[in-house]
Amino acid sequence: MTDIMKTFGSKVFNDEVMKTRLSKSTYKQLNQTIKQGTYLNKEIAEEVANAMKDWAVENGATHFTHWFHPLSGATAEKHESFVSTAGGGKITLEFSPSNLVRGEADASSFPSGGLRDTFEARGYTAWDPTSYAFIKDGVLCIPTVFVAYSGEALDHKAPLLRSMEALNKEAMRILKLFGNTDVDHVKATAGAEQEYFLIDKELFEQREDLRLTGRTLIGAPAPKGQEMNDHYYGSIRTKVSDFMKEVNEELWTLGIQAKTEHNEVAPSQHELANNFLTVNVSADQNNLTMEILKKVAKRHGLECLLHEKPFAGINGSGKHNNWSLKTDTGVNLLDPGDTPAENAQFLLFLTAIIKAIDEYQDLLRISISSAGNDHRLGGSEAPPAIVSVFLGDELSEILTSIEKGKAYAGKKKEALQIGVHTIPAFPRDNTDRNRTSPFAFTGNKFEFRMPGSSASIATPNTILNTIVAQELKGFADELEKASDFNSALHELIRKTLKKHKRIIFNGNGYDESWIKEAERRGLSNYASTPEALAHYLDKKNVKVFTGNKVLTESELLSRHEIYLEKYYKTIHIEAMTLTDMLKKDILPAVTRFELSLKKSLEEDKDLGLSDADSYEYATLRPVKENKKAVFTMIKRIEQLMEERPDTPEERSCFYHDQILPLMEDLRKKTDALEKITDRSLWPMPTYSDLLFGKD
Repeated sequence: MTDIMKTFGSKVFNDEVMKTRLSKSTYKQLNQTIKQGTYLNKEIAEEVANAMKDWAVENGATHFTHWFHPLSGATAEKHESFVSTAGGGKITLEFSPSNLVRGEADASSFPSGGLRDTFEARGYTAWDPTSYAFIKDGVLCIPTVFVAYSGEALDHKAPLLRSMEALNKEAMRILKLFGNTDVDHVKATAGAEQEYFLIDKELFEQREDLRLTGRTLIGAPAPKGQEMNDHYYGSIRTKVSDFMKEVNEELWTLGIQAKTEHNEVAPSQHELANNFLTVNVSADQNNLTMEILKKVAKRHGLECLLHEKPFAGINGSGKHNNWSLKTDTGVNLLDPGDTPAENAQFLLFLTAIIKAIDEYQDLLRISISSAGNDHRLGGSEAPPAIVSVFLGDELSEILTSIEKGKAYAGKKKEALQIGVHTIPAFPRDNTDRNRTSPFAFTGNKFEFRMPGSSASIATPNTILNTIVAQELKGFADELEKASDFNSALHELIRKTLKKHKRIIFNGNGYDESWIKEAERRGLSNYASTPEALAHYLDKKNVKVFTGNKVLTESELLSRHEIYLEKYYKTIHIEAMTLTDMLKKDILPAVTRFELSLKKSLEEDKDLGLSDADSYEYATLRPVKENKKAVFTMIKRIEQLMEERPDTPEERSCFYHDQILPLMEDLRKKTDALEKITDRSLWPMPTYSDLLFGKD
């Protein structure tokens, strides 16, 4: 049995390790760098590098790498050994301060959105000391940012760190106005709830669509889906339980506090949640978690699917991002306390967040946009594409009373009576949860439910930090000039709520009436990634990024192009995969089935039997009709893709408006064929096989 106390963080160059291996002065300076985000003193870099190398070698590492997050969506690493020539045919182990602090990567081969030409290859990785180094597969991994030779960000981490600085700067101004002189800095925290599917690896290998795109492009529903709700929180299968046990052990050694695991709603779907950490560390750990889920699954004969919608007709997978603000003194700024109506500091931060979400709805929608997530949003427990804020009854009533200038009467907490004498009554929460809300307040944090399961949480957190920093900046500018702080504070909250209350919605986000109501309120509803990305470079959005020094205009332009390219390339690959499967697997199998039906009919005729009411006769017609329709649509897709437009904007709209609808029509016809084709002739595992496999 694993001794968690001993193994937890054993592969992390964490605070405890640094304290024992570094001199007191060096440890103090490095600790200050980590806590306050200041620059690393060059004078201590050599001692830190040597201590890190010695620790890594003692723990079995032979190589080191700068571990970074390029805009391709995956993590990246280039391994270099510690081995160096010592002369006389001998070697020594070296790890210099420059190896630790800075590395070099080929910047031309990663997505740059035009920031780098192919011949401009030099890029740099630079250590993020606020995120601990760790050992993975015998390699010392140093979390870094990735920038071009010109200094422009080519990754997810650099803008995230910049947004943290912007948020800290403006939050500190607000706290000083409230007399919080003991606070040195404020950081955003996040905790990611990771959903995923597990299927049999052998079956996965037999599906070209799963191997190449991560989702099933065809597949008729199984006779049973999730309608019985018997999988959710159900007993975990032995094979899955063994997998989860090993995942936990790997995560714990890397200092990742894997806290919650359970079966999700859809068959073969599961969830893993980690504890809350500073957002950049949480983003690093979530990327590691996704990698480990996939790696460990293979060892257990399973395949982990992180796509947002791998199976049609059942729940997709999201990644709920629980976001809050915390001071270095341990105070959660989004904790309302026992009397939120009297907690002016909390109410000001809450009001700033409400204003930020309302003014930058489009950026929140853009932050989670992808071809995969478009399939998920709007149903099966995924929030709709309309961004709104859920506050619950008590907070909503408090804000309404402030807006109207009335005293809040308060609510007495009710005790929940179960009706069983052996179970004591316990206090009921002030409000229920809303599973359809995109951005829901859940007691002392906001749960941003829109991010997709395969994406990094760095981008949504970068945008959250930036837009909230922007509103805090405006609030601080106004309050710092006030002659009467309390009066100015009350008036600021009141007028802000009155102007931005339209974003608050506590109802059912799936109700058709909400779509009409949201339109009446003037809220945006971008159903697809191309619709959302069309607003990425709006003047106000460029201003909020550049004004807070999170992204430059050129970095924004490059990301816009990268996001568009990733969208249409994803659909292009899916379309090519679909037509390949249909031509090489499905149509030949259906043809064999068609021939078997014709042969049976001929045999019946030889026996003088009537075919009018026979199974073969009734089945042959839809087989022929659907087969012909499938082949016609394949030719149409191939023709359209040869004529596709040139610019990223035009291509993304083209693939959304013309290719995706054809793919959906193809799926319907193909799924109709699957429902009537002889099971022994169908060339790939079905939904029944994939979702209800044996333990």
